[in-house]
Amino acid sequence: MADNVIVVFDFDKTIIDCDSDNWVIDDLGGTQLFDQMLQTMPWNSAMDRVMGALHSQGRTVDEITASLRRAPLPAHTVAAVKAAYALGCELRIVSDANRFFIETILEHHGLGSYFSEINTNPGYVDEEGRLRILPYHDFKTSSHGCGLCPPNMCKSTIIERIQASASLEGRKRFIYLGDGKGDYCPALRLSEEDYVMPRKNHPAWELILANPRALRAEIHGWGDAEELEEVLLRLIGDSISARGSDANRLISADCKFQTTMPLSSHEALPKPLRVPN
Repeated sequence: MADNVIVVFDFDKTIIDCDSDNWVIDDLGGTQLFDQMLQTMPWNSAMDRVMGALHSQGRTVDEITASLRRAPLPAHTVAAVKAAYALGCELRIVSDANRFFIETILEHHGLGSYFSEINTNPGYVDEEGRLRILPYHDFKTSSHGCGLCPPNMCKSTIIERIQASASLEGRKRFIYLGDGKGDYCPALRLSEEDYVMPRKNHPAWELILANPRALRAEIHGWGDAEELEEVLLRLIGDSISARGSDANRLISADCKFQTTMPLSSHEALPKPLRVPN
């Protein structure tokens, strides 16, 4: 089992094959207004403002929900999520979308229970029936201090928290999937035991290719949902094999020490082998 593996997914253009914000805004006729707002405010703030404008025009949350249910989520991605979960991986989402959009889409496809945690911008329906979208990080109060990320979210801070928690539980290997500029920063925080899966010909891929030596994790690109499924399951399989090999080597070493001499407190056990590409 791969119960030592945590798979972290971005959402837009990774789990679903579109940007959920643009999908809804285009579908509900708010594209021009949204583009105008982006000239004077950050993306997250513009999303909240345009949702308010659409509400004032009589567009309802039911219409937003119906639009989200039509967002493309490829069958191969669904299969990959279910297979990774069945193999024992812990699955999490780190996304600059919003909770209402993500949960609506996952629940529609029966995937909500497969993820142990969703880290994203708050999104909820207020007492007036208007969808509110707020920043994950309240940048109006203080900055998260990262120059690579948008003001409302630095994914590295989330990844570092997950890494700290995982180390206490004995979970050591991460597989990170993403496509956008915001996925480059967390990729820099992965270790040599981890894998990063950037989507080919997307911003994260281009940034990584510009200086691959900046990353310690192994890089495995993917282009579409079918390739995502193939690469992800192969990496999980490699992780299971490597874990078994490490356990066998430790057992052999333990037997050897028992028949020769006790292990000194100053002697280190062999380090796990690097999993090849």
